Amino acid sequence: MSDDLPLAQSTLPVTVEAATSPTAPATRSADGRRKALADEPVRDTAATDSWRGRFRLWDLYFALAGAGVALLVAADTSWSPVARVGCLTLFLALAGWYAGFGRRLMRDLVEDWRGYLYLAGMALLYIPAVLLNGNASFLLFVLCPQMFMVLPAVPAVLAVVLFNSVHIAVLAIRLPDLHDLVAPGLVAVMIVFVVCVLGVWSQRTVEESTRRADLIAELERTRAELAELSHQAGVAAERQRLAADIHDTVAQGLSSVVMLVQAAEADLDGDPDRARRHLTLAQQTARENLVDVRTLVAALTPAQLADAPFEQALRRLAQRFSQETGVATNCVVSGTGPTPGTELEVVLLRAAQEALANVRRHAHARAVAILLGRDERRIVLEIADDGTGFDADAVTDGYGLAGLHARVEQAGGSVGVRSAPGAGTTIRVEVPYR
Repeated sequence: MSDDLPLAQSTLPVTVEAATSPTAPATRSADGRRKALADEPVRDTAATDSWRGRFRLWDLYFALAGAGVALLVAADTSWSPVARVGCLTLFLALAGWYAGFGRRLMRDLVEDWRGYLYLAGMALLYIPAVLLNGNASFLLFVLCPQMFMVLPAVPAVLAVVLFNSVHIAVLAIRLPDLHDLVAPGLVAVMIVFVVCVLGVWSQRTVEESTRRADLIAELERTRAELAELSHQAGVAAERQRLAADIHDTVAQGLSSVVMLVQAAEADLDGDPDRARRHLTLAQQTARENLVDVRTLVAALTPAQLADAPFEQALRRLAQRFSQETGVATNCVVSGTGPTPGTELEVVLLRAAQEALANVRRHAHARAVAILLGRDERRIVLEIADDGTGFDADAVTDGYGLAGLHARVEQAGGSVGVRSAPGAGTTIRVEVPYR
């Protein structure tokens, strides 16, 4: 429904004396419409702003319709000049009452006691105008829409009936034969019925449109909030990933450097050649960790995967661990499944690094085995040692194992830990192809 045109312009009065037709009501807001106090601002919504923009068309309609009725009154010489001047003076007062008081109520969709005050002032000016000149009843084309703009449905309907009854009462006083009121009365009843139906329907339709506009605005706000929450979750996940990468590379590399430097310091006096080898390994480890840091900053794949296939990178990791710790480390790769993508390769390489770091710190192992197997559906990585082991049910995961679980689960995989005191430890990582 368009709110820009009066709906009842097609409902023309039959005669000048029976003119009682109002136009359609204007818009109201949803849920009983606005209940604004005198000093309380009306809540802005998209629907309210849209209505304010279209209200200029109602201003134009009121001005043209009012001017037309004023010209009709001025041109009808069947009424005395005094009656016509008095009627036009009341018209000017009605225009000032609308511009100075009623227009804000209609434009801002305010519905409170001020609507009834505006209606009372309207009646005080309209009734004398009809008494002075019957053509003033055409002003209902302007006044009836305003009733639906400032009042709820039921009071607005009662006001329409009251204002349309004024002219019938005047005719009843002036006409000598009451039978002459039958035709104007029937026309008035018909017009009042149509106008009230259109008025109530218009209010309900606009209320529903306003509710939908408010709902759309609420959905847009919710979508913006969800987008913000998703962004924050992404930031948190990225921070967690970076923390895990730093733990698996820089922290473990620095731990290796510290251990190698301590070993070199212990052998410095007794075995200079062995101390020199430790320092060489420490230097090489530090350089590789520097490359890893630069890789993290550049958000690239791990340095171990940048210039070598995954299996070769895994063997190189095992060889480096054996050189640094003196623990015999064997790496076996089997299976004919497809080559994992870079994302899965990073997950598996970090898992191997974390497992070897735990062996270095806690296991006191003599041998370590790294087994990589794959088929058409999944990749399985196992790191087993013959160290002291631990009670897997009683241990509380540190950050390393917790980060390993989180990383693998993000890839859709799982982590299993088998261990017992004196029986060594096996960490099994299984991830599916994506």
